[in-house]
Amino acid sequence: MPISYRTGAAGAALLCAALCTALAGCSAGEPVATAEPGTPASRPATGAAPGPATETPATGTPAPAGTARPRFTEIARLDMPVAMALRPGDDTLYVAEQSGRLRAITGGEVAEEPVVDLSEEISRGNEQGLLGVAFHPEEDFLYLNWTDRDGHTHVTEWAFDGRRATGRRDVLVQRQPYANHNGGQLAFGPDGHLYIALGDGGSGGDPQGNGQDLGTWLGKILRIDPRGRPYTVPEDNPFVGEKGAKPEIWSYGLRNPWRFTFDRRTGDMWIGDVGQNAWEEVDFEPAGEGGRNYGWNLREGRHPFRGGAKGGTVDPVIEYPLGEGGNCSVIAGYVYRGTKLPGLTGRFLYGDFCAGWIKSAPADRPGEGRDVGRVEQLSSFGQDHDGELYALSLTGPVYRLEAAP
Repeated sequence: MPISYRTGAAGAALLCAALCTALAGCSAGEPVATAEPGTPASRPATGAAPGPATETPATGTPAPAGTARPRFTEIARLDMPVAMALRPGDDTLYVAEQSGRLRAITGGEVAEEPVVDLSEEISRGNEQGLLGVAFHPEEDFLYLNWTDRDGHTHVTEWAFDGRRATGRRDVLVQRQPYANHNGGQLAFGPDGHLYIALGDGGSGGDPQGNGQDLGTWLGKILRIDPRGRPYTVPEDNPFVGEKGAKPEIWSYGLRNPWRFTFDRRTGDMWIGDVGQNAWEEVDFEPAGEGGRNYGWNLREGRHPFRGGAKGGTVDPVIEYPLGEGGNCSVIAGYVYRGTKLPGLTGRFLYGDFCAGWIKSAPADRPGEGRDVGRVEQLSSFGQDHDGELYALSLTGPVYRLEAAP
């Protein structure tokens, strides 16, 4: 789950009250393990960030006509679900349990046997375990992002035909200096390449300076073709050929990008980057524009952190304060492109793990969102082939967003 070690007695007091039943070692004054965890015409011009927010804050403000809050219908219950993906041509929902198993849900029924079982191989810290899943868009391969018993990150491939997972191999491995900030998201972009989120390596405040260091994968989103030996770096990655830079890097300056998603209509990327002590942020990346620096650890959100601003850094399009109303960890969702909830069309959904709220904001003018609903311990979102959305709770339920009666 998107857990982050934050420091300070105030943060400990705030979050222990809500989370000590789920999290170990929560005590004031010590490092705290706290939960991190439109239409085409509405899209901003290529290369431009969305415009400033003009939306009325959700609190106390009724939604406009036709934008009623959706209903969250439980369709299954699993053990700590944290990520969801679909195979091309297959309506089965594949959900990763942080405890180590990849589960298949078909027609609301959970298959008795897991697709993959890593429960005896994973580490089990708050931010460790099985964290991400993706399926190749053109070939019969699945990919999992998980941490081994020593806490190191693996992106592992299996051949999978819908019945059996065989031929396991590691695509890449990243040694982790600390137990937290592992990222974990995997997703194939509209270009057919695999994008991989890695946190800054952990502890607090990025003590190794990994977010701004192009010589490490930590604090980055990577982009590769996983079908190479062991993978291939796309020639148009932004740092290919740059001395001292890892060619796999696509974007950098990230603290713990627990979840990122692609807009299925525009190809734009939305990144939820979990904050340190004061601010949670969502970053926006126009389709195909790699090489962007999102600022960590020079700053947190739009605010100076260690060294302040640096030329060329990119502001988040959404930020909100840590601690206010129980906020602790941003969870990035999707821009809604389904048909069953027309009031959400073209709106980006996101939420917070501790506070449990889910909000939506127009993709072309993101900012303070409008309330959509609540999910206790929201861990992730999912999207099916029709663009309909799902919400996962670390407490077990998998919800489908539907039109209220």
